[in-house]
Amino acid sequence: MSNRFKETLDSFLTNPDPHNKLCEVAFSDGIMIKVYPKSVNRMQDQYLFIGRDTSGKALWITGGDIASKFVGTEKNGLRRCQFSHENAELIRKLFPFTRPVLIGLDNSIGCGDRLGIANPGHIRAVAGSGLKVILAQQSVRELERTKREAEDVMDSALWAVFQEGYKEGFGADADHLKTEADIDRYAKAGFTMFTLDIGLYVVNEAVRLPESELRQRVLSLPWDVLNDSLEKFIERYKGKQFAIASNFTISPTEDSTLRALVKYGAGIAQTVKLVNYIKTRWSNQPFEIELSVDETDIPTTPLEHFIVANELKRLGIQLVSLAPRFIGDFEKGVEYKGDLKKFKDEYEKHVLIAEKMGPYKISIHSGSDKFDVYRVVGSLGYGRVHVKTAGTSWLEALRTISQANPELFREILKCACENYENDRKSYHVTAVVEKMRDPKDYSNAELTNLLSDDNARQILHVTFGSVVSKKDEKGDYIFKDRIIKCLDDNEDLHYQNLIKHFKRHIEPITSLK
Repeated sequence: MSNRFKETLDSFLTNPDPHNKLCEVAFSDGIMIKVYPKSVNRMQDQYLFIGRDTSGKALWITGGDIASKFVGTEKNGLRRCQFSHENAELIRKLFPFTRPVLIGLDNSIGCGDRLGIANPGHIRAVAGSGLKVILAQQSVRELERTKREAEDVMDSALWAVFQEGYKEGFGADADHLKTEADIDRYAKAGFTMFTLDIGLYVVNEAVRLPESELRQRVLSLPWDVLNDSLEKFIERYKGKQFAIASNFTISPTEDSTLRALVKYGAGIAQTVKLVNYIKTRWSNQPFEIELSVDETDIPTTPLEHFIVANELKRLGIQLVSLAPRFIGDFEKGVEYKGDLKKFKDEYEKHVLIAEKMGPYKISIHSGSDKFDVYRVVGSLGYGRVHVKTAGTSWLEALRTISQANPELFREILKCACENYENDRKSYHVTAVVEKMRDPKDYSNAELTNLLSDDNARQILHVTFGSVVSKKDEKGDYIFKDRIIKCLDDNEDLHYQNLIKHFKRHIEPITSLK
């Protein structure tokens, strides 16, 4: 290792480029490496950093005892290591900042990274905002459709954090878990936040059930799990006045109480079962719980929110956040559809309940591109919030491809249109594929403009799994490798698109106290 190389790495340690732009450095004669300045770390007189050579991006370690532990190839005292799971595990042991932490009650944003290469852009977007960031975030549905494992998601977050020298702490959200098997899948990979999805247990029709059926449903609830009885439950709420704030009181009637119980009672019981499972099976790991009821048909009323929160509190379940089903429509990948004044009134009540009963954060799911909502949320000036996004990062990847490789984007668009009707079944979307033209009929400029068209955005948004996992007759990926290569070749453009887009999500809520 030349003195010049060592001096350059030392300068990166003391004064790294704030934009983390690649800097080409000569290690020795014939070995040139482009280094991410913020990635440089020194341990026992050895340097570890992420950089690029003619073969692509890798972890580099100057020779010595530490380097010998990593899987890689060594030349002239410099070891080149792939981004493997084995190497990620070693980095986690050496550098605590690459391990996920509990985010707690700080305002935060979740950035799902379906391809595993967007997180440096997410980190750059959130820098200086005051928000905590969750970088390892994928749902069970996303893992299944992209053919990834929870370990892949965690490792991708690690390499991004190491590349960007991000030491502010990041979260790891195991999203939309429904079963104990789901929990195990993520817990063994080290995830620290568990989003429990009880949507399958929510009785949407409770609001309109006839009296006789309502009573029957109440009696069939798992009262043993709830550690309760119908008589005690009614006594806790009927005719009571619950002062949530100076100008906000909840006054349950027996009928409204029973309907809330039927709607969410089984879900509360399932929450208890899953949380107790985590406490027992994964007792050696710190964790925090988000409860999700957003993917249901009927909005969560303030009364229902209060009863759910009160019952969970009685049962010893502490939440870090709760995702209600809000009024209006939170369709994937497009702006909020609904009355913003009504949304603000309801949202503020949810915030006040969360402060009273927790405190915990209100979590906004399907948060991609809900810019009107963020302006409303920010205008309150208070309230703890977590914003959850995923699909919008996929769309920014496609925006980059449309700009850098229009022909590849045309192929992706064709695949998306062909698979939309099937893929849309598990998503809340309203796009109509018949409104799309044949991909070859769009000019290059029109292709990029499709990323600003609601109809096209939703079609592209929900078909990510079909696109990424599609293989040819030989078993080779048709799109995945080309997508990754295009984004890698155009990394700066990809990051710029992500930063610009995510700042629109982040800036309206940075004023919240």
